[in-house]
Amino acid sequence: MIGCKYGTHRAVEPKGSLPQAALKISNDIDVIYDNEILIDVIALNIDSASFTQLKEKAGRDIEKIKTNILGIVNKRGKMQNPVTKSGGMLIGRIEKMGEALNGKNDLKVGDKIATLVSLSLTPLKIEKILSVKLDIDRVDIKGKAILFESGIYAKLPDDMEETLALAVLDVAGAPAQTAKLVKPGQSVMILGASGKSGMLCSFEAMKRVGPTGKVIGVEKIEKNRKKLEKMGLCHEVVIADAQKPFEVLDRVLKVNGGKEVDIAINCVNVPNTEMSTILPVKDEGIGYFFSMATNFTKASLGAEGVGKDVTMIMGNGYTKGHAKIALQELRENKTLWKVFEGLYAK
Repeated sequence: MIGCKYGTHRAVEPKGSLPQAALKISNDIDVIYDNEILIDVIALNIDSASFTQLKEKAGRDIEKIKTNILGIVNKRGKMQNPVTKSGGMLIGRIEKMGEALNGKNDLKVGDKIATLVSLSLTPLKIEKILSVKLDIDRVDIKGKAILFESGIYAKLPDDMEETLALAVLDVAGAPAQTAKLVKPGQSVMILGASGKSGMLCSFEAMKRVGPTGKVIGVEKIEKNRKKLEKMGLCHEVVIADAQKPFEVLDRVLKVNGGKEVDIAINCVNVPNTEMSTILPVKDEGIGYFFSMATNFTKASLGAEGVGKDVTMIMGNGYTKGHAKIALQELRENKTLWKVFEGLYAK
């Protein structure tokens, strides 16, 4: 029995829709299609915007967070936050390979992988939530998941802890897109530069702009500014609230010689930061919204409203080679490795 390579056969409501757009998908693991992969799940890495919303809703109460996650998965068949619409990713071991996939990939039963497609489209069944790690957006579970034929994945590397690799792979699209977008001599602003995706983007941007460019980090609190400066991940770090666009604009212009930046990269996990991304960018510059808290309508109409001719890129979590690029950044920068290890290898 062969299903659609993109997973439309799992859509319950509405029928025939793509699984990410579906309100509900089938997480029935008793029937595995010949072009599906069954995964014994070890952990979920919840998208930062989603996990922030879940924590705020539950008042950081772990039992309430567990209840809310189970409620979402039981209702929708997948871990897709109904507020942020985002998901995350998982790690687990291959339990069963569909017969139609023989020879089509490099996987075998028992391999440990990280899925590089969103939990917002992944059929998931949770038997039990074992632990919730509030500081690293990780949920350890006992459960099963389905990877569709079109689903991308990465085998976990041998040279780093699986939790460390998971944290990096979760945001692999951001530094890889940064590598594609940033050119020598450019000025780059990164909102949320001290976060998981922000640090990786900052390091990649520093490499790409070269000695004649400038990377400007934007952070809300002083301790994060000091962290970035100590790590050497930005040329300048300004303290500003990403939800206050004129505050961001004013402080970025001051450290950039009064000039707008060529590229802005949004890595924050809170809403209403669209104009803080757009305002500091010069005409015909680029605004890259990796944040899943981004509202396309606010960004599009906001740019129009202030007369900004800015190319806006909505964060695609996938670009070719993104897993290799992101993991290689840690290997290249041992300071970054140690910081990530201290934060996420738990």
